[in-house]
Amino acid sequence: MTNHIDKPADDERKITLVDDQGNEELFEVLFTFQSEDYGKSYVLLYPAAADDDDEIEVQAFSYDADEDGDVTSSDLHEIESDEEWDMVQGVLNTFLDDDRLSGE
Repeated sequence: MTNHIDKPADDERKITLVDDQGNEELFEVLFTFQSEDYGKSYVLLYPAAADDDDEIEVQAFSYDADEDGDVTSSDLHEIESDEEWDMVQGVLNTFLDDDRLSGE
């Protein structure tokens, strides 16, 4: 399995998501990666308002970027299969365990 992890530049790190009740919440991009196995790109997000001491809930989506590489919330797709979730969880765990990637 080959996955390529990208950490976005500071000006590309935020996206606003709207829940079922129409509430907007600002999220920061933790990282993006591409999976050759699934032929998709993925983004992992966390709430921008989270403090460093808080336990955060990371949200993951597959996405389709436009021709300029930009992504909006309408380009995000929920991950539906257990196999995809397991793969994403494995990539997240690798990211969190690798100090070089997580910036610590």
